[in-house]
Amino acid sequence: MSTEENIIKPSIPYTNPQDALFSGENWEELGQSAGGHPITGNRMLSSKKDAPWVLLLGGVHGNETEGVRFMEDFVREFILPQKESQFSFNLYSLPVLNPDGFLSFKRQNANSVDLNRNMKTKDWNAQYTEERYNPGSAAESEPETRVLANLLVEIKPDYIVSFHSWKPMINTNGPSQKFAALMTDHMDMIVADDIGYPTPGSLGTYAGLERQIPTITLEFERGIELDTVYPFARDAVLNSFNAL
Repeated sequence: MSTEENIIKPSIPYTNPQDALFSGENWEELGQSAGGHPITGNRMLSSKKDAPWVLLLGGVHGNETEGVRFMEDFVREFILPQKESQFSFNLYSLPVLNPDGFLSFKRQNANSVDLNRNMKTKDWNAQYTEERYNPGSAAESEPETRVLANLLVEIKPDYIVSFHSWKPMINTNGPSQKFAALMTDHMDMIVADDIGYPTPGSLGTYAGLERQIPTITLEFERGIELDTVYPFARDAVLNSFNAL
């Protein structure tokens, strides 16, 4: 582990991680993780014809529980009541991409691969200096990564927010600056197009830089109380939708 990672507090584990693993009516299984757990998502369609698509994504890194908690609380407010969509866009919610890591409170999946280094980007490579950044044996070697790549092809999102935790930051990739600016109207966070270190094989590169899909990686402060995550960021994320 790097010196910087030692300085940053770890995330707080879920007492019952099953709370954030949604299934049942209106939830579809997109595939299974390397460890055999279902990866589930929900699509909420707008009544508006030709509405844009938004993808909200959590749990890429299983030990970054802040992002999962945001997704859990968002789903409980806007998705589970199964009321008519409040949004003028189509919404895909994927609360936990990496159930293996989330259930074991581990960054990587069951194959010990960092899913945010495993996307099929032009800069993907098999070299890594720390085990936590293991990019896998090949780009898209992992079932979770393939699930995400297939979903992007299917829904063709017009805006992506992926929830992580590290140093508090709104990391922009692709033409996402207008979304980030609206977030900062409700949330005091720096906006940066460079997280500060190389991230080959990341979603930001894959979707934002290479496919020009507005992509924000929202980095919560790691280690904050999970009950504070959603109230802190809810209005900022909702406000960013106004840029569609």
